[in-house]
Amino acid sequence: MRFPVSAFVLAGVVALASLPQALAQQVHEAASARFTVTKMVDDLDYPWGFDFLPDGSLLVNEVDGRMVWISAGLDRRIEVAGVPEVRASGQGGLLDVVVAPDFAETGEIFLTYSEPGSGGAGTTAARARLEREGNAVRLADVTVIARMEKKTRGGRHFGSRVVPAPDGTVFVTTGDRGEAERAQDPFDHAGAVLRVTRDGGIPADNPFADGAKALPEMWSTGHRNIQGAAIEPDTGLLWTVEHGARGGDEINRPEAGKNHGWPMISYGRHYSGAKIGVGTSAEGFEQPVHYWDPSIAPSGMAFYSGDAVPAWTGDLFVGALKDQLIARLEVEGGKVTGEERLLVGDYGRIRTLRNGPDGTLWFSTDEADGALYRISAAP
Repeated sequence: MRFPVSAFVLAGVVALASLPQALAQQVHEAASARFTVTKMVDDLDYPWGFDFLPDGSLLVNEVDGRMVWISAGLDRRIEVAGVPEVRASGQGGLLDVVVAPDFAETGEIFLTYSEPGSGGAGTTAARARLEREGNAVRLADVTVIARMEKKTRGGRHFGSRVVPAPDGTVFVTTGDRGEAERAQDPFDHAGAVLRVTRDGGIPADNPFADGAKALPEMWSTGHRNIQGAAIEPDTGLLWTVEHGARGGDEINRPEAGKNHGWPMISYGRHYSGAKIGVGTSAEGFEQPVHYWDPSIAPSGMAFYSGDAVPAWTGDLFVGALKDQLIARLEVEGGKVTGEERLLVGDYGRIRTLRNGPDGTLWFSTDEADGALYRISAAP
């Protein structure tokens, strides 16, 4: 018997009212707040994306190609069947996963992955329906909604995030695949933000919808390797964060048809120390909202919408891989007005951040013994 969508929706309040016993927890002091970090799930193999279902259960993507469903009580794990084939090599594999805002009605999720094909691999985004029957969970009706058509053999710079927008469209971010010049080719999906319908169609108001000057799914170009993306709750606008080279990590607010300059402009330098492009600015290219030099190697990002730590509500949080931290960014009027660095070196490489269903903030660690952690108010 197939379980209805409601099988993932029932008892959410009960599940959240009695959260499972913590594996380990530690209180931290910061200038902005005193907070507790609790390890909630361990024994994960390089977890990349994760997200919450309406009943408080979790989906977690492990980069080698395994998606895991974890019960709201965190006491059961089931490997999800029907996951598309991935090319898990270098930075590629099974990447982001996001539960659709209307999951209670549709049962749908979105995922991104490095898809194998002729010539190598490329970033792909898909929509699927999540089904549970007894002790089995699977993806059904997996449908590609965006695909990097040009496949290459390198293992770098796949991106990638998938972000459902308030208007029903879906943003998909990619990387330049280690071939910087591709980010300036309007007919190449690499180094771009794509915008499609949830069925993979082209929204009529896309900036290049007619396909004459660029691929019709193109939203913005000139990005190096977008590792985080989130919708700002107050404005409904997309924000992204991407890796620079040696320095020049950027936060951007991609707008329709805009070019963000990579590799023509950058606030970083090549790993050799050589100058990138023409410098930090040039006509026709957008400036970042914020940048880091030296690089922190940013990863996931989230606007904190919860109230477990009231001092942070509305702030933007960005994880970091190399610097092993979470950056808390104060945002006002589309600008970053302040930054505080949290948990520096305490938990390893931070990969993904999500708002928890109980008003907390969760993050994952990009490690062979990776884990999910919850940030909440200190007692």
